[in-house]
Amino acid sequence: MVLRILIVTAVTAEADSVARGLRLDGPGPGGVPLPGGYLLRRHADAVDVLVGGVGPAAVAAATATALARAAVPYDLVVSAGIAGGFQPAAPLGSVVVSDTIVAADLGAQTPDGHLSVEELGFGRSTHPVGPALTRRVSDALTHGGQPHTVGPVLTVSTATGTAGRAAELAVRHPGAVAEAMEGFGVAEAAAAHGVPVIEIRAVSNAVGPRDRAAWRIGEALDALRHTFQLLSTTVFVEPAP
Repeated sequence: MVLRILIVTAVTAEADSVARGLRLDGPGPGGVPLPGGYLLRRHADAVDVLVGGVGPAAVAAATATALARAAVPYDLVVSAGIAGGFQPAAPLGSVVVSDTIVAADLGAQTPDGHLSVEELGFGRSTHPVGPALTRRVSDALTHGGQPHTVGPVLTVSTATGTAGRAAELAVRHPGAVAEAMEGFGVAEAAAAHGVPVIEIRAVSNAVGPRDRAAWRIGEALDALRHTFQLLSTTVFVEPAP
C-alpha cells in the first residue's frame, strides 16, 4: 500500500532534491495550486512536495493549508531540508532523523537562563516522534548505506552563529543532533490535524560560528536526494504505525 505523504521544505532547492529522489510508480510530477499561492508538486498521486517558506510561522501556515485542503487525508507529514549539525554527532553530508522536534528558543529569557513554555506554565515546545516511525526511517537509511544520526532536531528562529550559542543549545537540549528553522511549525500543523510527523534533514554546516567557506550545501542536497530515493521504496509504501 502506497501511503499519502506530505513533504514540506523551506525553499525550492530542497524541494527539488526531494523530488529527484522520489521513485514511485505513476505519472510524473504535477502541480496542484492551493490558497495563499502555495503549489503542491504531486508525485504518483501519493507524495506531495510543498515549499512552505522559511521559519516556523511560514511553514505552519503552508502545512495547515495543505492538510485542510487535502481531498484524501495524509498518512504522514515530513519536514525535510538541510540543516546545521551539532558536531561531532552529525557530520557534514550526513542525515539526521528526529526522535523529537523541539522549539529550542520558544519561552522566556531570565537572569537564570532560558525558561521553556512548559516551565512558564503554558504551551508546548516539543513534539515527540513515534519511536516505530523513527526506527523504520533509520532502518531504511541503514540498509541503503546512508550515514545518519537519530536524535532531537531543534527549531530556531535565528540560526546559530557563535560557539557560545551552540554550546548553550547543546547543554539545554542534551543529545540534539541538528538545528533548522521549520520543523516545529510543520509539527504543530500536523498535530492539529492528527497526522504523524517526522523531521529528516541533511547536514550542510556545523552549528556554531558562521564559516560559509566550510558549508557543504551541494553535498547535503545530494544526501537529501539519496535519502528520499531510499524512503520512497521502503517507508513510503509501508503501513503507518
